[in-house]
Amino acid sequence: MAATKKRIEPPLALVAEDFNLVDMLLRRVADTPNCPLFEKDNGDGTWTAIDAATFLADVTATAKGLIDSGIKPGQAIGIMSHTRYEWVVLDFAIWFAGGVVVPIYESSAPSQLEWILSNSESVAVFLENENMYQRFAEVVGNLPTVKQVWRLDQNCLAELSQQGAKVSDETLTKHSHVAKKHDLATLIYTSGTTGMPKGCELTHANFVDLSYNAINALPEVLRDCHRTLLFLPMAHVYARFSSVVCSAAGFTVAHQDNIKKISESMQAFKPDFLLAVPRVLEKVYNSAEQKAEAAGKGVIFRRAAHVAIEYSKALQEQAFEGGKGPTLKRRLQFALYNQLVFGKIRTAMGGNLGYAVSGGGPLGERLGHFYRAIGVIVLEGYGLTETTGPAMITRPTTIKIGKVGSSLPGTEGKIADDGEILLRGINLFKGYWHNETANKESFVDGWFRTGDLGKIDDEGYLSIVGRKKELIVTAGGKNVAPAVLEDPLRAHPLISQAVVIGDRKPFVAAMISLDPEMLPMWLANNGGDKKMNLQEAAQSPLVRNEIQHAIDRVNRHVSQAESIRKFEILPIELTELSGHVTPSMKIKRATVLNDFADIVDRIYDDADSSSADQKPA
Repeated sequence: MAATKKRIEPPLALVAEDFNLVDMLLRRVADTPNCPLFEKDNGDGTWTAIDAATFLADVTATAKGLIDSGIKPGQAIGIMSHTRYEWVVLDFAIWFAGGVVVPIYESSAPSQLEWILSNSESVAVFLENENMYQRFAEVVGNLPTVKQVWRLDQNCLAELSQQGAKVSDETLTKHSHVAKKHDLATLIYTSGTTGMPKGCELTHANFVDLSYNAINALPEVLRDCHRTLLFLPMAHVYARFSSVVCSAAGFTVAHQDNIKKISESMQAFKPDFLLAVPRVLEKVYNSAEQKAEAAGKGVIFRRAAHVAIEYSKALQEQAFEGGKGPTLKRRLQFALYNQLVFGKIRTAMGGNLGYAVSGGGPLGERLGHFYRAIGVIVLEGYGLTETTGPAMITRPTTIKIGKVGSSLPGTEGKIADDGEILLRGINLFKGYWHNETANKESFVDGWFRTGDLGKIDDEGYLSIVGRKKELIVTAGGKNVAPAVLEDPLRAHPLISQAVVIGDRKPFVAAMISLDPEMLPMWLANNGGDKKMNLQEAAQSPLVRNEIQHAIDRVNRHVSQAESIRKFEILPIELTELSGHVTPSMKIKRATVLNDFADIVDRIYDDADSSSADQKPA
């Protein structure tokens, strides 16, 4: 397959063949035994620090308990839990025992739990609480390989530590070094947007080599004793790799399992660095805007935001296009709003936040410029479960807002003739577990076919166009990438999700899901009834008019054939609980189209081929 714009970054650091994740932690403890690797929330506004040596003691005590329980090297063990300190202890303890970790989303249905545990041939599973145990109990009869079940809410780690007291250090060392660099460390299952999840075989080398190369590539960010708040699901590769790289770098990590308490935790923990998804950063901005509106300062906030965005754009033009940078007038305006507005946003994020990494989807240029201007540099990245997380990431010193960065050392990316992004490198998985059909379909000449469409510029910066399988081809033959329309729509405070449709239809349309958290605040600020529910809001002329304005703004940036002509507001929010969104916040497009087929039909009831030539409403 011919391809264009290949970008190669040689690895800056590779470890020895017998070096694994256990050795990575041992190296960190040897280098900085007193560095606080974690802090646990005491629930009263105070935090308890856990240094590297104490964490290692927790890990090894648990690992000895696993060994005494009969866990043998190479066996798979499942973990189903919210993001918490004990999750990380188990991760490393299973590796110390020589096992393979199989993470399971805390929200997984019994059928998904059954599939992952059976397909991975797991011999044991850790469950966080009674709710998860009940889901497991529904399918345990179909899981003959699972011989042991432990409950975190029943203090199983303490029990394992006591049980393993008689296991010698020599036995632990023997178990912990059976796995070599290229042996299996974990099976991470894809989110399953189009079918049953596939198990990605990730090795110790994938995590270790990529971690050290990421640390070398981002020295300003990944430094000893920086602080970060981790709230993303540990079953997802993004949070999982982040957890590992933080341990390698000597970060101090706090965990928060409730996304609604992120703001509260940020103010208490005061992170220097944040791992986030675009939706979180959008909500921080939207919440600040709506609060300003409620206080009668909405005009000031929007003016301040405009100044910040233009200020950042001028900086980027200066860096890459030889521009003169912000004018004196713009610098003075920015200095004023920095005191009046931006300081309050920084305080709401803890006051110390200097960097954030955003993954899982495009942030958008508007927010990228806004955050850079107020002092929070958002490094956008790109990767998949199959690439152990990041393959491309922005560097702090060479930011191109609107792009997802360039290759990390040891990785390569190129664009195929049909626009598909191809990847390979030290981060690339071994293959799909027990799925040769998928393996044959996913590789071409050693390159992994990502299924994403993109462009790489002459400096190696990647731009994401959208998913190849989601590309819409209208009845008029126009190719439309839904993400180009959906991503900017989701930035609106009222919109939780946007699903663009139009495949083999005469025009492009959209189904909109409202954000129930932002809806009352927006209604109060705009003369509506803040007690209005989602069903009522879907029919409200006030709300529908605002959604139309949002669509009009998006339509200005695309051709007439790509523009959204009609929309409908759904009566519910599209969420993981409703079955329309994966745990990693990806839309299950086929499920949405099936469940709301009546709305799709209503949109196109009066449509005919002539509609393709009509102007947008």
